[in-house]
Amino acid sequence: MFYEYEIDYDTQNSYEKGLSEAFWQFLVIPEENDTQELTYWHFENDLGERNSVSVNGLGFKTVQVRSIKEIDHIEFNARFKLIKKETNPFDFELSLNSKDDFNQLRNLNFRIDHEPFLRNTPLTYLPEKYASIFILDENVTLFENLQALNQWVYNKIYFKPGVTDVDTSLEEVIEKRHGVCQDFTHLFCAIAKKNGVPARYVSGYLHQGSGFFGDSQMHAWVEAFVPNAGWVGFDPTNNILANHNHIKVSHGKDYTDCAPLKGVVYTLGKNETKYSVSVKAAQQQQ
Repeated sequence: MFYEYEIDYDTQNSYEKGLSEAFWQFLVIPEENDTQELTYWHFENDLGERNSVSVNGLGFKTVQVRSIKEIDHIEFNARFKLIKKETNPFDFELSLNSKDDFNQLRNLNFRIDHEPFLRNTPLTYLPEKYASIFILDENVTLFENLQALNQWVYNKIYFKPGVTDVDTSLEEVIEKRHGVCQDFTHLFCAIAKKNGVPARYVSGYLHQGSGFFGDSQMHAWVEAFVPNAGWVGFDPTNNILANHNHIKVSHGKDYTDCAPLKGVVYTLGKNETKYSVSVKAAQQQQ
């Protein structure tokens, strides 16, 4: 079965004392892969500034906008249409011997190949006092362990928008037990890496028609590497595996690699950015 989605991404930026020059970069275009096909996209701003498109160091398309006008606001709108293929997230063979998975994780060549996603970052650093907060059980398969971790993170943190931001540490998230999808994702990645499992942060859109938790902006989930299965998507915010409701844009080591909007503005006053994202399921096809 195939699903057609329409996505509207809007951001409004205002600058208290105006600005004379600015550069913005957006990482919001859905990735094209085996399960999703981008059929239409359009990006514009209300001041008519020109866009350019390039591919970043991780292989994902970005849109850049530069302005050298005196302005006090700018609004951006992106619209996407895509077809998403329904897949069975459990469609792979589990290892017959759970020890094989863990032996693979300890293999030096495996660790070298996956080093970027085993590496700690400031946002996926697990404080030493929490090093044993979740230990994998080598008597069951790695996939079953990661499913258990998905549920553990889901139960550990309460979804509560507005109480954390992009710089909130995992220590604060663990102790206060609340956060949003990026906090759930960082905690899963940190624990997976601590146990030797490659894990990467995924940014994208979530169709919330089934009542899933998600942000009013973009969603985040995890891809963890399972030997013999490859990268498997886990959504700890909703305690599910990533499926046709998850529309991937990019992946990286943490939020920093996947931030939807980055920029440089030359201004002395305060600035404010508002976002809104709408994901609509347009049609289903057999």
